[in-house]
Amino acid sequence: MPRWMAILGFYRLTLMNFAMNVSKFVLHRFDRISYVNLNSRQKENYAYQKVSAVLTDYGFVTMRLSDDWQGADFIAQHIDGKTMLRVQLKGRMTIEKKYLGKDLYICFREKEQWYFVPHDEFVEWARVNTTICTSFSWAKNGGYSVPSLSVAIKAHLEQYRI
Repeated sequence: MPRWMAILGFYRLTLMNFAMNVSKFVLHRFDRISYVNLNSRQKENYAYQKVSAVLTDYGFVTMRLSDDWQGADFIAQHIDGKTMLRVQLKGRMTIEKKYLGKDLYICFREKEQWYFVPHDEFVEWARVNTTICTSFSWAKNGGYSVPSLSVAIKAHLEQYRI
């Protein structure tokens, strides 16, 4: 057999092999998952990926921390090379005494809206404008969270919606 036929045969087999492997990926079907069916760790991973995608629109890249570092679940670094934010990711609006003085942002989603809130600034606002800081939860447990935002809190947090 002439050399050119052997080479042609080799490339033909290589191309067929490639086509078969590509078809495995092309034929893969993606099924959407249901957030409510996820366990707590999966929900945290899901939320992290979602908010990371939103933050890219604002020039941030995110780095997940394997263990809460100074209260942060992840770091958000801006493309300006100067801004680096420590972020605590929550399933709902939450403040805690243990986060005070740590220069943290609380990030949470309500419905389809994400909020990126400076923790200590919100605590100060809440101290003046709500009864949160006089609640039993804040006084005895050192934290406060709500499953949904009140009208007043939502109006204040509008400036932190992303």
